[in-house]
Amino acid sequence: MFTVDEANDLLPDIIPKLRSIQTLYAAINSMRDAARLAAGASEFGGGMEGGTAYVNRLYNIGLLTTELHDLGVELKDYSRGLIDFPSLRGDRLVLLCWQLGENERIEWWHEPEAGFAGRQPL
Repeated sequence: MFTVDEANDLLPDIIPKLRSIQTLYAAINSMRDAARLAAGASEFGGGMEGGTAYVNRLYNIGLLTTELHDLGVELKDYSRGLIDFPSLRGDRLVLLCWQLGENERIEWWHEPEAGFAGRQPL
């Protein structure tokens, strides 16, 4: 569980990780068709140009995602850099919500079932 201040204090460490994830995810998306074709041909010794880079990007996304998870941060959208911090509002579990491109302070929260569309200002 995070207070607003605790979550805000983590943002400077989290933002570079989210930017890296976003960049890696965009690169992977541009290679998805080639990866699908390679996977389909794998029983024939397939492969793909840039296959090692593709796998390395997937691995690095996994590492960064694990780092966020270990901090208690929930990554909701790789491409948008959308994250949630579990928090308490009174005695209710809520999620403090932030995404890349917003102010470098958390300004939103939502109920767990409401998702991004149900965000409310702090």
